Amino acid sequence: MTIRLYDTSARQIRDFSPLQPGCVSIYLCGATVQAAPHIGHIRSGLNFDIMRRWFEYRGYDVTFVRNVTDIDDKIIWKAGEQNRPWWAIGYENERAFNDGYTVLGCLPPTYEPRATGHITEMVEMMRGLIERGHAYEADGSVYFDVRSWPSYLELSRQDLDEMRQPAEEGITGKRDPRDFAMWKAAKPGEPSWETPFGRGRPGWHLECSAMAHKYLGSAFDIHGGGLDLVFPHHENEIAQAKAYGDEFARYWVHNAWVTMSGEKMSKSLGNSVLVSEMVKRWRPIVLRYYLGTPHYRSMIEYSEEALREAESAFARIEGFVQRVVELAGGPVEPAPEVPLAFAEAMDDDLGVPQALAVVHTTVRQGNSALAADDKEAAVARLAEVRAMLGVLGLDPLDPQWAGEGDRGETVLNKSVHGVVDTLVRMVLDQREAARARKDWPTADAIRDQLGQSGLVIEDSPQGPRWSLGPR
Repeated sequence: MTIRLYDTSARQIRDFSPLQPGCVSIYLCGATVQAAPHIGHIRSGLNFDIMRRWFEYRGYDVTFVRNVTDIDDKIIWKAGEQNRPWWAIGYENERAFNDGYTVLGCLPPTYEPRATGHITEMVEMMRGLIERGHAYEADGSVYFDVRSWPSYLELSRQDLDEMRQPAEEGITGKRDPRDFAMWKAAKPGEPSWETPFGRGRPGWHLECSAMAHKYLGSAFDIHGGGLDLVFPHHENEIAQAKAYGDEFARYWVHNAWVTMSGEKMSKSLGNSVLVSEMVKRWRPIVLRYYLGTPHYRSMIEYSEEALREAESAFARIEGFVQRVVELAGGPVEPAPEVPLAFAEAMDDDLGVPQALAVVHTTVRQGNSALAADDKEAAVARLAEVRAMLGVLGLDPLDPQWAGEGDRGETVLNKSVHGVVDTLVRMVLDQREAARARKDWPTADAIRDQLGQSGLVIEDSPQGPRWSLGPR
Protein backbone atom coordinates (compact mmCIF):
# COMPACT_ATOMS: atom_id res chain seq x y z
CA MET A 1 0.00 0.00 0.00
CA THR A 2 1.44 3.36 -1.09
CA ILE A 3 -0.47 6.61 -1.12
CA ARG A 4 0.54 8.88 -4.00
CA LEU A 5 -0.05 12.65 -4.16
CA TYR A 6 0.42 15.31 -6.78
CA ASP A 7 3.22 17.55 -5.49
CA THR A 8 2.96 21.07 -6.93
CA SER A 9 6.66 21.69 -6.34
CA ALA A 10 7.64 18.62 -8.38
CA ARG A 11 4.83 19.01 -10.93
CA GLN A 12 4.14 15.28 -10.71
CA ILE A 13 2.49 12.59 -8.63
CA ARG A 14 4.90 11.23 -6.02
CA ASP A 15 4.83 8.29 -3.62
CA PHE A 16 4.08 9.60 -0.15
CA SER A 17 6.78 8.83 2.40
CA PRO A 18 6.20 10.38 5.83
CA LEU A 19 8.94 11.96 7.87
CA GLN A 20 7.94 9.83 10.83
CA PRO A 21 6.66 6.30 10.13
CA GLY A 22 2.98 5.96 10.92
CA CYS A 23 2.45 9.71 11.30
CA VAL A 24 1.34 12.48 8.93
CA SER A 25 1.67 16.21 9.60
CA ILE A 26 -0.49 18.59 7.53
CA TYR A 27 -0.62 22.39 7.54
CA LEU A 28 -3.56 23.94 5.68
CA CYS A 29 -3.90 27.65 5.01
CA GLY A 30 -7.29 28.36 6.54
CA ALA A 31 -9.60 31.32 6.63
CA THR A 32 -8.80 34.98 6.32
CA VAL A 33 -11.79 36.13 8.31
CA GLN A 34 -12.79 39.42 6.70
CA ALA A 35 -16.17 37.99 5.62
CA ALA A 36 -18.40 34.93 5.95
CA PRO A 37 -17.37 31.92 3.83
CA HIS A 38 -18.66 31.09 0.38
CA ILE A 39 -18.62 27.55 -1.00
CA GLY A 40 -15.26 28.15 -2.70
CA HIS A 41 -13.67 28.78 0.70
CA ILE A 42 -15.20 25.68 2.24
CA ARG A 43 -14.21 23.43 -0.67
CA SER A 44 -10.58 23.57 0.46
CA GLY A 45 -11.54 22.46 3.97
CA LEU A 46 -13.60 19.60 2.54
CA ASN A 47 -10.84 18.38 0.23
CA PHE A 48 -8.30 18.24 3.04
CA ASP A 49 -10.86 16.70 5.39
CA ILE A 50 -11.15 13.80 2.93
CA MET A 51 -7.34 13.59 2.71
CA ARG A 52 -7.11 13.44 6.48
CA ARG A 53 -9.83 10.78 6.71
CA TRP A 54 -8.05 8.63 4.13
CA PHE A 55 -4.72 8.84 5.93
CA GLU A 56 -6.47 7.87 9.15
CA TYR A 57 -8.21 4.95 7.42
CA ARG A 58 -4.79 3.81 6.23
CA GLY A 59 -3.64 3.73 9.84
CA TYR A 60 -1.72 6.99 10.12
CA ASP A 61 -1.77 9.24 13.17
CA VAL A 62 -2.61 12.63 11.63
CA THR A 63 -1.71 16.04 13.05
CA PHE A 64 -3.81 18.55 11.13
CA VAL A 65 -3.19 22.28 11.59
CA ARG A 66 -5.54 24.81 9.96
CA ASN A 67 -4.74 28.43 10.77
CA VAL A 68 -6.92 31.52 11.06
CA THR A 69 -5.65 34.82 9.64
CA ASP A 70 -7.45 37.23 11.96
CA ILE A 71 -5.56 40.41 11.05
CA ASP A 72 -5.01 41.74 7.55
CA ASP A 73 -5.68 44.77 5.34
CA LYS A 74 -9.21 43.69 4.39
CA ILE A 75 -10.24 43.08 7.99
CA ILE A 76 -8.98 46.53 8.97
CA TRP A 77 -10.77 48.10 6.02
CA LYS A 78 -14.03 46.31 6.89
CA ALA A 79 -13.74 47.48 10.50
CA GLY A 80 -13.44 51.09 9.36
CA GLU A 81 -16.29 50.74 6.90
CA GLN A 82 -18.61 49.26 9.54
CA ASN A 83 -17.27 51.36 12.42
CA ARG A 84 -16.62 48.23 14.48
CA PRO A 85 -13.51 46.84 16.21
CA TRP A 86 -11.28 44.81 13.90
CA TRP A 87 -11.33 41.88 16.32
CA ALA A 88 -15.15 41.82 16.30
CA ILE A 89 -15.16 41.50 12.51
CA GLY A 90 -12.60 38.69 12.71
CA TYR A 91 -14.27 36.74 15.48
CA GLU A 92 -17.72 36.93 13.89
CA ASN A 93 -16.45 35.57 10.61
CA GLU A 94 -14.21 32.99 12.25
CA ARG A 95 -17.32 31.54 13.86
CA ALA A 96 -19.10 31.61 10.49
CA PHE A 97 -16.24 29.61 8.97
CA ASN A 98 -16.29 27.07 11.79
CA ASP A 99 -20.07 26.75 11.44
CA GLY A 100 -19.56 26.11 7.72
CA TYR A 101 -16.91 23.44 8.31
CA THR A 102 -19.08 21.78 10.96
CA VAL A 103 -22.36 21.79 9.06
CA LEU A 104 -20.63 20.12 6.09
CA GLY A 105 -19.13 17.40 8.24
CA CYS A 106 -15.46 18.42 8.47
CA LEU A 107 -13.57 16.95 11.42
CA PRO A 108 -12.11 19.61 13.73
CA PRO A 109 -8.39 20.29 13.23
CA THR A 110 -5.84 19.12 15.76
CA TYR A 111 -4.83 22.77 16.22
CA GLU A 112 -6.40 25.95 14.87
CA PRO A 113 -4.02 28.81 15.72
CA ARG A 114 -4.85 32.48 15.21
CA ALA A 115 -2.22 34.76 13.73
CA THR A 116 -2.56 37.39 16.47
CA GLY A 117 -1.74 34.79 19.11
CA HIS A 118 1.73 34.20 17.64
CA ILE A 119 3.43 37.59 17.48
CA THR A 120 6.28 36.29 19.67
CA GLU A 121 7.04 33.50 17.21
CA MET A 122 6.97 35.96 14.31
CA VAL A 123 9.41 38.31 16.03
CA GLU A 124 11.75 35.40 16.69
CA MET A 125 11.67 34.38 13.02
CA MET A 126 12.28 37.95 11.82
CA ARG A 127 15.25 38.31 14.17
CA GLY A 128 16.77 35.11 12.82
CA LEU A 129 16.29 36.20 9.22
CA ILE A 130 17.82 39.63 9.86
CA GLU A 131 20.83 37.98 11.54
CA ARG A 132 21.27 35.66 8.56
CA GLY A 133 21.13 38.57 6.10
CA HIS A 134 17.79 37.59 4.51
CA ALA A 135 15.66 40.40 5.96
CA TYR A 136 16.09 44.05 6.88
CA GLU A 137 14.30 46.77 8.82
CA ALA A 138 13.32 50.06 7.19
CA ASP A 139 11.10 52.82 8.59
CA GLY A 140 9.61 50.47 11.20
CA SER A 141 8.78 47.72 8.70
CA VAL A 142 10.69 44.49 8.06
CA TYR A 143 11.17 43.14 4.55
CA PHE A 144 12.43 39.86 3.15
CA ASP A 145 15.29 40.36 0.70
CA VAL A 146 14.26 38.09 -2.18
CA ARG A 147 17.63 38.35 -3.94
CA SER A 148 19.33 36.95 -0.84
CA TRP A 149 17.60 33.62 -1.41
CA PRO A 150 18.63 32.06 -4.75
CA SER A 151 15.84 29.47 -4.63
CA TYR A 152 13.10 32.12 -4.45
CA LEU A 153 10.24 31.27 -6.87
CA GLU A 154 11.11 27.55 -6.90
CA LEU A 155 7.45 26.65 -6.32
CA SER A 156 5.81 28.87 -8.94
CA ARG A 157 8.81 28.63 -11.28
CA GLN A 158 8.85 32.27 -12.26
CA ASP A 159 11.83 34.36 -13.32
CA LEU A 160 12.63 36.99 -10.69
CA ASP A 161 13.99 39.45 -13.25
CA GLU A 162 10.75 39.26 -15.22
CA MET A 163 8.46 39.41 -12.20
CA ARG A 164 6.79 42.60 -11.03
CA GLN A 165 5.61 42.61 -7.44
CA PRO A 166 2.47 44.75 -6.97
CA ALA A 167 3.20 47.89 -4.98
CA GLU A 168 1.94 47.81 -1.38
CA GLU A 169 0.23 51.00 -0.33
CA GLY A 170 2.11 52.94 2.32
CA ILE A 171 5.16 50.67 2.22
CA THR A 172 8.47 52.55 2.10
CA GLY A 173 12.16 51.73 2.34
CA LYS A 174 12.30 48.63 0.15
CA ARG A 175 15.66 47.83 -1.38
CA ASP A 176 13.95 46.03 -4.24
CA PRO A 177 10.30 46.53 -5.25
CA ARG A 178 9.88 42.74 -5.22
CA ASP A 179 10.89 42.39 -1.56
CA PHE A 180 7.85 41.57 0.51
CA ALA A 181 6.76 42.86 3.90
CA MET A 182 7.10 40.56 6.88
CA TRP A 183 6.15 43.28 9.35
CA LYS A 184 4.23 46.47 8.58
CA ALA A 185 4.91 49.65 10.57
CA ALA A 186 1.95 50.97 12.54
CA LYS A 187 -0.41 53.48 10.94
CA PRO A 188 -2.66 55.84 12.92
CA GLY A 189 -5.82 54.10 14.07
CA GLU A 190 -4.69 50.62 13.04
CA PRO A 191 -4.10 47.70 15.42
CA SER A 192 -0.43 47.23 16.30
CA TRP A 193 1.90 45.28 18.58
CA GLU A 194 5.17 46.33 20.18
CA THR A 195 8.32 44.69 18.76
CA PRO A 196 12.07 45.45 18.66
CA PHE A 197 11.40 47.04 15.27
CA GLY A 198 8.69 49.34 16.56
CA ARG A 199 4.92 49.03 16.74
CA GLY A 200 3.23 47.38 13.81
CA ARG A 201 1.42 44.30 12.61
CA PRO A 202 2.42 41.10 10.81
CA GLY A 203 2.47 40.49 7.10
CA TRP A 204 0.30 37.68 5.83
CA HIS A 205 3.13 35.40 4.69
CA LEU A 206 5.08 35.56 7.94
CA GLU A 207 2.09 34.37 9.95
CA CYS A 208 1.93 30.93 8.34
CA SER A 209 5.69 30.32 8.37
CA ALA A 210 5.81 31.06 12.10
CA MET A 211 2.73 29.03 13.02
CA ALA A 212 3.76 26.01 10.94
CA HIS A 213 7.14 26.07 12.69
CA LYS A 214 5.56 26.26 16.13
CA TYR A 215 3.05 23.44 15.71
CA LEU A 216 4.81 21.10 13.28
CA GLY A 217 8.49 21.88 13.78
CA SER A 218 11.20 22.66 11.28
CA ALA A 219 10.00 19.97 8.85
CA PHE A 220 6.58 18.49 8.18
CA ASP A 221 4.89 16.38 5.54
CA ILE A 222 2.20 18.29 3.64
CA HIS A 223 1.36 21.95 3.14
CA GLY A 224 -2.04 22.54 1.55
CA GLY A 225 -4.19 25.34 0.25
CA GLY A 226 -6.03 26.71 -2.74
CA LEU A 227 -4.35 26.96 -6.12
CA ASP A 228 -4.45 30.75 -5.92
CA LEU A 229 -2.03 30.67 -2.96
CA VAL A 230 0.93 29.25 -4.89
CA PHE A 231 2.12 32.80 -5.52
CA PRO A 232 2.78 34.95 -3.66
CA HIS A 233 1.71 33.39 -0.37
CA HIS A 234 3.23 29.92 -0.48
CA GLU A 235 6.24 31.09 -2.42
CA ASN A 236 6.99 33.65 0.28
CA GLU A 237 6.35 31.15 3.07
CA ILE A 238 8.96 28.83 1.59
CA ALA A 239 11.54 31.59 1.27
CA GLN A 240 11.10 32.77 4.86
CA ALA A 241 11.04 29.31 6.42
CA LYS A 242 13.98 27.85 4.48
CA ALA A 243 16.09 30.98 4.85
CA TYR A 244 15.39 30.73 8.59
CA GLY A 245 16.79 27.19 8.55
CA ASP A 246 13.66 25.05 8.33
CA GLU A 247 13.26 22.22 5.85
CA PHE A 248 9.56 23.18 5.87
CA ALA A 249 7.00 21.20 3.82
CA ARG A 250 8.04 18.12 1.85
CA TYR A 251 4.88 17.97 -0.30
CA TRP A 252 2.76 20.85 -1.63
CA VAL A 253 -0.87 19.98 -2.38
CA HIS A 254 -3.28 22.51 -3.90
CA ASN A 255 -7.00 22.26 -4.54
CA ALA A 256 -8.70 23.91 -7.51
CA TRP A 257 -11.42 26.55 -7.32
CA VAL A 258 -15.17 26.73 -7.48
CA THR A 259 -15.94 28.92 -10.48
CA MET A 260 -18.99 30.78 -11.72
CA SER A 261 -19.22 31.61 -15.42
CA GLY A 262 -15.59 30.60 -15.71
CA GLU A 263 -14.38 33.03 -13.03
CA LYS A 264 -12.96 32.07 -9.64
CA MET A 265 -15.63 32.53 -7.00
CA SER A 266 -14.71 35.53 -4.83
CA LYS A 267 -16.37 38.33 -2.94
CA SER A 268 -14.43 40.97 -4.86
CA LEU A 269 -16.03 39.77 -8.11
CA GLY A 270 -19.49 39.70 -6.54
CA ASN A 271 -20.08 36.09 -7.60
CA SER A 272 -19.82 34.30 -4.27
CA VAL A 273 -22.45 31.93 -2.87
CA LEU A 274 -22.46 31.93 0.93
CA VAL A 275 -22.47 28.60 2.75
CA SER A 276 -25.01 29.93 5.26
CA GLU A 277 -27.49 30.57 2.44
CA MET A 278 -26.78 27.35 0.56
CA VAL A 279 -27.56 25.11 3.54
CA LYS A 280 -30.99 26.71 3.78
CA ARG A 281 -31.77 25.54 0.26
CA TRP A 282 -29.86 22.27 0.08
CA ARG A 283 -29.26 19.53 2.61
CA PRO A 284 -25.71 19.88 3.98
CA ILE A 285 -24.86 16.28 3.12
CA VAL A 286 -25.86 16.96 -0.51
CA LEU A 287 -23.70 20.09 -0.55
CA ARG A 288 -20.79 18.05 0.79
CA TYR A 289 -21.37 15.48 -1.97
CA TYR A 290 -21.37 18.26 -4.57
CA LEU A 291 -18.19 19.95 -3.33
CA GLY A 292 -16.27 16.92 -2.12
CA THR A 293 -16.71 14.31 -4.83
CA PRO A 294 -15.02 15.97 -7.85
CA HIS A 295 -11.25 15.47 -7.92
CA TYR A 296 -9.58 18.05 -5.70
CA ARG A 297 -7.44 19.31 -8.60
CA SER A 298 -10.46 19.81 -10.89
CA MET A 299 -12.36 23.06 -11.13
CA ILE A 300 -16.03 22.96 -10.12
CA GLU A 301 -18.30 25.17 -12.22
CA TYR A 302 -21.17 26.22 -9.97
CA SER A 303 -24.69 25.73 -11.29
CA GLU A 304 -28.10 24.85 -9.91
CA GLU A 305 -28.31 22.01 -12.42
CA ALA A 306 -25.08 20.46 -11.11
CA LEU A 307 -26.42 20.63 -7.57
CA ARG A 308 -29.66 18.95 -8.63
CA GLU A 309 -27.63 16.19 -10.26
CA ALA A 310 -25.65 15.75 -7.04
CA GLU A 311 -28.89 15.61 -5.08
CA SER A 312 -30.30 12.91 -7.35
CA ALA A 313 -27.08 10.87 -7.25
CA PHE A 314 -26.93 10.96 -3.48
CA ALA A 315 -30.65 10.15 -3.23
CA ARG A 316 -29.97 6.88 -5.08
CA ILE A 317 -27.31 5.97 -2.52
CA GLU A 318 -29.43 7.04 0.42
CA GLY A 319 -32.50 5.18 -0.85
CA PHE A 320 -30.51 1.95 -1.01
CA VAL A 321 -29.18 2.48 2.51
CA GLN A 322 -32.67 3.08 3.90
CA ARG A 323 -34.19 0.05 2.16
CA VAL A 324 -31.55 -2.36 3.44
CA VAL A 325 -31.77 -1.00 6.98
CA GLU A 326 -35.52 -1.60 6.89
CA LEU A 327 -35.00 -5.10 5.49
CA ALA A 328 -32.36 -5.91 8.10
CA GLY A 329 -34.59 -4.62 10.87
CA GLY A 330 -31.82 -2.47 12.35
CA PRO A 331 -28.42 -0.89 11.81
CA VAL A 332 -25.85 -2.56 9.57
CA GLU A 333 -22.29 -1.88 10.71
CA PRO A 334 -19.70 -0.69 8.17
CA ALA A 335 -17.38 -3.34 6.78
CA PRO A 336 -13.92 -3.41 8.40
CA GLU A 337 -12.30 -2.68 5.02
CA VAL A 338 -13.35 -0.82 1.89
CA PRO A 339 -13.37 -2.70 -1.44
CA LEU A 340 -9.97 -2.99 -3.10
CA ALA A 341 -10.95 -0.90 -6.14
CA PHE A 342 -12.06 1.95 -3.86
CA ALA A 343 -8.78 1.82 -1.93
CA GLU A 344 -6.72 1.80 -5.12
CA ALA A 345 -8.56 4.89 -6.37
CA MET A 346 -8.05 6.78 -3.12
CA ASP A 347 -4.37 5.81 -2.93
CA ASP A 348 -3.87 7.28 -6.40
CA ASP A 349 -3.83 11.01 -5.60
CA LEU A 350 -7.15 10.84 -3.74
CA GLY A 351 -9.11 9.75 -6.81
CA VAL A 352 -12.53 10.41 -5.30
CA PRO A 353 -14.45 10.30 -8.64
CA GLN A 354 -13.13 6.80 -9.35
CA ALA A 355 -13.76 5.77 -5.75
CA LEU A 356 -17.30 7.10 -5.98
CA ALA A 357 -17.87 5.00 -9.09
CA VAL A 358 -17.14 1.96 -6.90
CA VAL A 359 -19.76 3.18 -4.41
CA HIS A 360 -22.41 3.46 -7.12
CA THR A 361 -21.50 0.06 -8.57
CA THR A 362 -21.86 -1.50 -5.12
CA VAL A 363 -25.23 0.24 -4.67
CA ARG A 364 -26.44 -1.23 -7.99
CA GLN A 365 -25.30 -4.67 -6.88
CA GLY A 366 -27.14 -4.17 -3.61
CA ASN A 367 -30.33 -3.11 -5.39
CA SER A 368 -30.11 -6.25 -7.54
CA ALA A 369 -29.81 -8.31 -4.36
CA LEU A 370 -32.89 -6.55 -2.96
CA ALA A 371 -34.85 -7.31 -6.13
CA ALA A 372 -33.82 -10.97 -5.81
CA ASP A 373 -34.81 -11.04 -2.10
CA ASP A 374 -31.19 -11.89 -1.24
CA LYS A 375 -31.03 -10.30 2.18
CA GLU A 376 -27.53 -11.55 2.98
CA ALA A 377 -26.00 -10.06 -0.17
CA ALA A 378 -27.90 -6.78 0.26
CA VAL A 379 -26.64 -6.42 3.83
CA ALA A 380 -23.07 -7.21 2.75
CA ARG A 381 -23.21 -4.55 0.05
CA LEU A 382 -24.56 -2.00 2.52
CA ALA A 383 -21.68 -2.74 4.90
CA GLU A 384 -19.25 -2.00 2.08
CA VAL A 385 -21.12 1.14 1.06
CA ARG A 386 -21.07 2.45 4.63
CA ALA A 387 -17.32 1.82 4.90
CA MET A 388 -16.69 3.77 1.69
CA LEU A 389 -19.07 6.62 2.53
CA GLY A 390 -17.49 6.91 5.97
CA VAL A 391 -14.12 7.68 4.39
CA LEU A 392 -15.76 10.40 2.29
CA GLY A 393 -17.71 11.80 5.24
CA LEU A 394 -20.99 10.95 3.48
CA ASP A 395 -22.44 8.06 5.50
CA PRO A 396 -26.11 9.04 6.03
CA LEU A 397 -26.23 6.78 9.11
CA ASP A 398 -23.31 8.57 10.78
CA PRO A 399 -24.35 10.57 13.88
CA GLN A 400 -22.98 13.69 12.12
CA TRP A 401 -26.03 13.66 9.87
CA ALA A 402 -28.57 12.54 12.49
CA GLY A 403 -31.78 14.52 12.24
CA GLU A 404 -31.35 15.53 8.61
CA GLY A 405 -33.92 13.05 7.40
CA ASP A 406 -35.00 12.99 3.79
CA ARG A 407 -35.62 16.17 1.85
CA GLY A 408 -39.30 15.97 2.77
CA GLU A 409 -38.38 16.52 6.41
CA THR A 410 -36.16 19.42 5.44
CA VAL A 411 -38.69 21.25 3.31
CA LEU A 412 -41.78 20.56 5.38
CA ASN A 413 -42.14 20.68 9.13
CA LYS A 414 -43.13 17.48 10.85
CA SER A 415 -46.80 18.26 11.32
CA VAL A 416 -47.30 19.18 7.66
CA HIS A 417 -45.27 16.16 6.59
CA GLY A 418 -47.57 13.96 8.65
CA VAL A 419 -50.65 15.32 6.88
CA VAL A 420 -49.07 14.84 3.46
CA ASP A 421 -47.99 11.33 4.41
CA THR A 422 -51.56 10.43 5.39
CA LEU A 423 -52.96 11.72 2.09
CA VAL A 424 -50.30 9.98 0.00
CA ARG A 425 -50.84 6.74 1.90
CA MET A 426 -54.57 6.87 1.05
CA VAL A 427 -53.71 7.16 -2.65
CA LEU A 428 -51.10 4.40 -2.37
CA ASP A 429 -53.69 2.15 -0.73
CA GLN A 430 -55.92 2.69 -3.79
CA ARG A 431 -52.97 1.77 -6.03
CA GLU A 432 -52.28 -1.37 -3.98
CA ALA A 433 -55.93 -2.37 -4.28
CA ALA A 434 -55.75 -1.90 -8.05
CA ARG A 435 -52.63 -4.05 -8.22
CA ALA A 436 -54.27 -6.74 -6.08
CA ARG A 437 -57.09 -7.05 -8.60
CA LYS A 438 -54.53 -6.89 -11.45
CA ASP A 439 -55.91 -3.57 -12.71
CA TRP A 440 -52.51 -2.50 -13.99
CA PRO A 441 -53.67 0.55 -16.02
CA THR A 442 -55.23 2.12 -12.91
CA ALA A 443 -52.21 1.30 -10.75
CA ASP A 444 -49.85 2.80 -13.32
CA ALA A 445 -52.03 5.89 -13.74
CA ILE A 446 -51.97 6.54 -9.97
CA ARG A 447 -48.20 6.17 -9.91
CA ASP A 448 -47.83 8.55 -12.88
CA GLN A 449 -50.10 11.14 -11.28
CA LEU A 450 -48.07 11.03 -8.07
CA GLY A 451 -44.88 11.38 -10.11
CA GLN A 452 -46.27 14.46 -11.85
CA SER A 453 -46.86 15.92 -8.38
CA GLY A 454 -43.15 15.65 -7.60
CA LEU A 455 -43.28 12.40 -5.63
CA VAL A 456 -41.10 9.33 -6.21
CA ILE A 457 -42.77 6.00 -5.44
CA GLU A 458 -40.62 2.96 -4.66
CA ASP A 459 -41.96 -0.56 -4.19
CA SER A 460 -40.06 -2.31 -1.40
CA PRO A 461 -40.57 -5.70 0.32
CA GLN A 462 -42.16 -3.73 3.17
CA GLY A 463 -44.62 -2.02 0.82
CA PRO A 464 -44.66 1.18 -1.23
CA ARG A 465 -42.79 4.23 0.06
CA TRP A 466 -42.69 7.80 -1.15
CA SER A 467 -40.22 10.67 -1.15
CA LEU A 468 -39.89 14.04 -2.79
CA GLY A 469 -38.18 13.77 -6.14
CA PRO A 470 -35.27 15.81 -7.48
CA ARG A 471 -35.99 19.50 -7.96
